[in-house]
Amino acid sequence: MKTRKALASMGVITAAVLTLAACGKNEGSKTENKNSTKKFAVQTPVKTAKKGGTIRVAEETDTPFTGIFNEELQMSQTDADVSSPGQESLFDTDDHYKINDEGPARLRLDRKARTVTIVIKKGVKWSDGKQVSAKDIEFAYEIIANKATKSQRYSSQFNIINGMKEYHEGKTDVISGIEMPDGPEGRKVVLHCKELKPGMYYSGNGYIWEAAAPYHYLKNIPFAKLESSYQIRKKPLFFGPYKVQKIVQGQSVTWTPNKYYWRGQPKLDKIIYQVVSPNSASQSIKNHKFDIARVVNSQWKEVKDTSGVNFVAEIPLAYNYMAFKVGKWDAKKSKNVMNPNAKMGDKALRQAMAYSMNTDTVYKHYTDGLSFQVPTLVPAEFGDYFNKDVAGYSYNLKKANQILDKAGYKKNGKWRTKPNGKPLQINLLAKSGDSIQQPIMQNYIQQWEKIGLNVKLVGGRLTEFNSFYDKVQHDAPGIDIFMAGWSLSSEPSQAQMYSAGTMSNYSRFVTSENTKLIKEMDSQKSFNHDYRVAKFHEWQKYMIDEAYVIPTYNSYQIDAINKDLTGYSLRPSEMNNGHPLWYKVVYAK
Repeated sequence: MKTRKALASMGVITAAVLTLAACGKNEGSKTENKNSTKKFAVQTPVKTAKKGGTIRVAEETDTPFTGIFNEELQMSQTDADVSSPGQESLFDTDDHYKINDEGPARLRLDRKARTVTIVIKKGVKWSDGKQVSAKDIEFAYEIIANKATKSQRYSSQFNIINGMKEYHEGKTDVISGIEMPDGPEGRKVVLHCKELKPGMYYSGNGYIWEAAAPYHYLKNIPFAKLESSYQIRKKPLFFGPYKVQKIVQGQSVTWTPNKYYWRGQPKLDKIIYQVVSPNSASQSIKNHKFDIARVVNSQWKEVKDTSGVNFVAEIPLAYNYMAFKVGKWDAKKSKNVMNPNAKMGDKALRQAMAYSMNTDTVYKHYTDGLSFQVPTLVPAEFGDYFNKDVAGYSYNLKKANQILDKAGYKKNGKWRTKPNGKPLQINLLAKSGDSIQQPIMQNYIQQWEKIGLNVKLVGGRLTEFNSFYDKVQHDAPGIDIFMAGWSLSSEPSQAQMYSAGTMSNYSRFVTSENTKLIKEMDSQKSFNHDYRVAKFHEWQKYMIDEAYVIPTYNSYQIDAINKDLTGYSLRPSEMNNGHPLWYKVVYAK
């Protein structure tokens, strides 16, 4: 989603966060949505910085964070959040997420030669003082592609690099398309590709990995043991502004300055990420327990008048969704395989369930309009890639009933049966969260009951976050539908999430039309912007009609920031890896 990653507060990280890439929208000083009259600043007031001080950051989750401090293996937003003071991307971007030369590395594309050249800047060092090298970039690709790591970051998109597919399949020990002209200790990497793609100029494109892994530090660990290793879980290395001082497993991470940081000595003494329950978020903000805390939108009225804080906000590149399980991931073949007899394989059943959801009403009720229904799987924040003519699924019980009647789902007493007359029970997997999660899921179950569908929560209750994604990602039996979300990558290609060859296609649907459209939106013809926009519009119409994945809602992302802080910005050009550039966040004089 770089998956800027599809990650965990919404759900899972995708391969990158989706860029506004050439969407023709400028980031202003305010952000606004038609669903709300509220306006918020996108950054804290600019003030003179001073040195020193500790900031405490709330990581709002009702479950411990997993603690995977490695981008190639990391798949949850909580892990990405608590890693962010050190986990810096190779590239900075402008406000449209186009990669520029301001970050740790420079990027050059040569369409004629079909090469991508990455040059790491001199002085970009790991927190142990070693220069980030070409081998560190190659090693990151090896971690993703080696089956022994079981990295969920690998997708067929990476096969655009020569030799990646062969390495992934274990046919070779090296990735032939990764060249290090100045040797492993040099700073230049050349990726030799089958072709270049239009999104490669933008962060989050899914073809170019935007991180490096410290080969000198991890090289002696077998790939199969990497994720559980001390070096990943307890004492990770990063080249960002801060380094890990202390990890309390699943609960907190304390960061201190990386004295080797290439942009200069960070000014804060410490950054402490601390887990806090979403249900306690408003009280924590009102009591000034944290210097930075995400506002839970259902608690906005409780905190909006809090003194001593600035509220900074954006409408993120993200959405929540409902998905129907219709197949499984084939690890041996690295592809999704549909089950022709899947319970949710009938489009009529999927459409009827979508029409019976009162999404806009229920989220407006619980969040004061700060969460709102979205019509398609490409958010409006992507500018002209968003198809404004796709209406999505508005609440319409009459239409839902008509669809089911026509498809042969007859009522036998309270509940409808399958067209063959057999009983129909639909099992819903939904993750736990803040206090409104339970009533909202029960609301949906009641809506489906109104059209005669017997929907039950898996296990009879909401599922703990880590267990939820373990079940979704590994296709646990007994799940028919699930509610999840994506924090999107900043380049809008859909291959990272919905292609046949990506593990992140958790619904496991595979159709020839979907494959064709995704290939076309990333084809050589799509270097023509108008052609690419047309394919995105076509894909959105197709996906809404097929209804394997139903977009539900997006939300304002509001942060409460201590008024004594400056340098906290949500402008893409002042962020890195989907988080504020921590080097700039400081106390003001």
